[in-house]
Amino acid sequence: MKAIVVTDQASGTAGMKLVERPEPQAATNDVVVQVHASGFTWDELTWPPTWTDRLDRDRTPSIPGHELAGVVTVLGYGTTGLSVGQRVFGLTDWTRDGTLAEYVAVEARNLAPLPGDVDFTVGASLPMPGLTAWQGLFEHGRLHAGQSVLAHGAAGVVGSMVIQLAREAGAYVIGTGRAADRQAVLDFGAQEFVDLENDALEDVGPVDLVFDVFGGDFGKRSAAQIRAGGTLVTIAGPTEARLANGLAVDFVVESDRAQLGEIVQRVRDGRLRTNIGTVSTLDDAVAALNPTKRRKGKTIIRVRP
Repeated sequence: MKAIVVTDQASGTAGMKLVERPEPQAATNDVVVQVHASGFTWDELTWPPTWTDRLDRDRTPSIPGHELAGVVTVLGYGTTGLSVGQRVFGLTDWTRDGTLAEYVAVEARNLAPLPGDVDFTVGASLPMPGLTAWQGLFEHGRLHAGQSVLAHGAAGVVGSMVIQLAREAGAYVIGTGRAADRQAVLDFGAQEFVDLENDALEDVGPVDLVFDVFGGDFGKRSAAQIRAGGTLVTIAGPTEARLANGLAVDFVVESDRAQLGEIVQRVRDGRLRTNIGTVSTLDDAVAALNPTKRRKGKTIIRVRP
């Protein structure tokens, strides 16, 4: 099969190559999926699991990509809940070969049915940002109607999902970003916009929940904007922020079939829209994943026409 591989962490995306690799085999509780579309997260080549397995052993050359939409072709022993020929989408395991390939082996529990009226390109754009926003808001942030949310990076693939899901849940949403992002953030549903280049973050708040995608100084400064009993949720790694009377949580997204179902249903009925940027073929993926200028939205590799 065709696949994109990486062999050298120092080279980053510039070291990607399109090669021929053996098709994967289904282990116990796995399925093999014929990948129709794959999502790529811009910084995943900095993640240790891209390069080493669970025992910290080198696993290069490795196939990156963790989001997929495709069709089940093989069921492993003990697999339940899915069938051959079924359309699916979801997340692959961090320490196994990923989705920038024509086929991928993945634990069945990490996949959810993809309805026939949802395009594979859309399906591949949902798992990482959709699950990240859902889990940050509702599992870790305990968001409920009437609360207020400060969403950093609100024009990005995660931030735009945070805005939409928080608004639907009945929250008042303030989005942040560059000055050029203002209209996009408001279009996604934020009631207010904070220009991080010109506005004072300290003038915002107090809010019940901060969803942080930046970390560092932004995380620390944001903590001061949270009212008593509120929550700072971050996906930027362990946080140094400390809340005198609240909770600071950093988390890593996990696949969840039920949550994927909730997310895709919202896409189907128009309550949630994706933030897709570049769409490329697998043959042109190396160039697409090495842009010469900053791109907005999710990069999707359409593996099959």
